[in-house]
Amino acid sequence: MTYTSFLADYGSRFVDGALVTGIQFIFSLALATLLAHLFGLMLLSSNQAVKSVAVIYVEFFRGTSLLVQLFWLFYVLPLFGISLDNFLTGFLAVGLNLGAYGAELVRGAIQSVPRGQWEGSYALSMSPAKRMRRIIIPQAVATMLPAWGNLVIELLKSTALVALIAVPDLMFEARQLNSSTYLSTWTFGTALVIYYIFARFLITPSMRWLERIMARRMGRA
Repeated sequence: MTYTSFLADYGSRFVDGALVTGIQFIFSLALATLLAHLFGLMLLSSNQAVKSVAVIYVEFFRGTSLLVQLFWLFYVLPLFGISLDNFLTGFLAVGLNLGAYGAELVRGAIQSVPRGQWEGSYALSMSPAKRMRRIIIPQAVATMLPAWGNLVIELLKSTALVALIAVPDLMFEARQLNSSTYLSTWTFGTALVIYYIFARFLITPSMRWLERIMARRMGRA
């Protein structure tokens, strides 16, 4: 069997798997972004109880394996009467894990905003919420975007683990095809190329575009 005939026979399986991977990626990214900003701000709170909750979340999900978290959500929670669909479990685990890393990016970016910007917003008598929305957060976003791009690519690669709980994503389809055809080079080689296309031609250009937009808004272009 040639590679062309392999793609003709099984290409639709890779397309279906790639679509599921894309959906898992979008849902995981949305959850991780929300959690990162929420807990990143909580880490900077002067309220010790609020800050402690954020620290517990960040340290737990950064300090334990994503694979263990995935299995815990899928196999252990039902023992406590909480059963989650495998698709839901997949993006919950990835989003919770990468959100913890993102929270530290948000915290660091906010703290890196020059002190003069904080003092200027105080001098203008801005409320704390307005100060963060109009002055601090836009500058923090511009600072964190390059590192955030790396996090997004890591999130994409992490979605491959959801195949272990039978989510029919790209890696799941690749493993199934490899088991039935034993054409490991073509099967996993095709999956590798698809992941690379996602990262190199979708995520990286999107992040570069966002960086240019924020640089223009901040007058750094």
